[in-house]
Amino acid sequence: MTIRRVAVTGIGILSPVGNDRETFFANLMAGKSGIKRMESDFVDALDAKIAAWIPDFDPLAHFVKNKAATMDRVTQFAVVASQQAVADAGLDLENEDRERIGVYLGTGMGGAASIEEGYVRLYRDNASRLKPFTVLMAMNNAAGAQVALELGLTGPDLTFCTACSSSSVAIGEATRQIRHGYTDVMLAGGAEALLTFGTIKAWEALRTLATEDAENPAASCKPFSADRSGLVLGEGAAMVVLEDMERAVARGAHIYAEIIGYGSSNDSAHITQPSVEGQARAMRRALADAGITPDQLDYINAHGTGTKLNDTTETTAIKEVCGSDIPVSSTKSMHGHLMGAAGAVEFVACMMALEKQALPPTAHLVQPDPECDLDYVPNVGRNNVSVKTVMSNSFAFGGTSGVLIARKP
Repeated sequence: MTIRRVAVTGIGILSPVGNDRETFFANLMAGKSGIKRMESDFVDALDAKIAAWIPDFDPLAHFVKNKAATMDRVTQFAVVASQQAVADAGLDLENEDRERIGVYLGTGMGGAASIEEGYVRLYRDNASRLKPFTVLMAMNNAAGAQVALELGLTGPDLTFCTACSSSSVAIGEATRQIRHGYTDVMLAGGAEALLTFGTIKAWEALRTLATEDAENPAASCKPFSADRSGLVLGEGAAMVVLEDMERAVARGAHIYAEIIGYGSSNDSAHITQPSVEGQARAMRRALADAGITPDQLDYINAHGTGTKLNDTTETTAIKEVCGSDIPVSSTKSMHGHLMGAAGAVEFVACMMALEKQALPPTAHLVQPDPECDLDYVPNVGRNNVSVKTVMSNSFAFGGTSGVLIARKP
């Protein structure tokens, strides 16, 4: 079987720091945080009152009212990001063989808002019936299904739900679809919209959420810092168009990068606690798949959640596999943890790092942790650097890892 090369030719993103790729990356480079005090009507009942949310998303700017009413917020995000990616790739779907184009989408919580609305109606309002579309809005595969419906795609359509690594796994598995000839083009990425009362209270119970920074709520997520206190939940979506390299070159597409490596593994140790061995295993698999050595990496976008255990574990795993000389940063310090969409959002950050030859910083890293002793690009982004090959790490509750490696073509 001929193994085909896979190009990234389109990017779409909705995030707490920007709803297009240029704004998103410019804000990352500037160290601008999208973390802020929530304005929801339930905020006073929360212990964790901060989140990374999108304040300027208007569904009616993208969908007619009746259509918007049948989509959960997560689905709206996914469709808009996908439309952006297709437009950016210059794909004319009317003249494409849409049987050869598929959708692989990752999400952790799916239609969380629709589920919560149903429970509120039943248990608080004592309603006797729910909205007719409740199941179709709440099911985890709703976002991916709606993307395929909106774009008329009839290739494979699968939803991946592996917690924080969901969208990295979706991109990696979509890459394999093209590599092995099952499809020619894939839309891949993830979406998450979990900032509901019940979901946030569930995360509070895990005691992994960050304490609000008293002086600056925007600085509450501090990966790799001695005073880090946890993660900050976020929402949004990122989708990329993946394409057979020969096809992309032949049609004159702009190529952001070539995906050369993908590694996935399972810790099989603890459902919430990461292990050095598990994370190192996934990175080694990605490097082996790419056929490169660690010294050929120019940048690593870390999982970097800001929790005590994750950051020291990931630091140790990176040093074990890649040494200590490669710049590493956690953009979650600014856009928060988008759970099922996190890997795709961070992969887009990597694509833009290659595009702009620049490295986004780890924001709010003022008090370095002695146990976290890598080059984390602290506080200030780096411009005019040579970035040829990048790695994006995603590690998840449940133990499923997803590591992607891409390079300039």
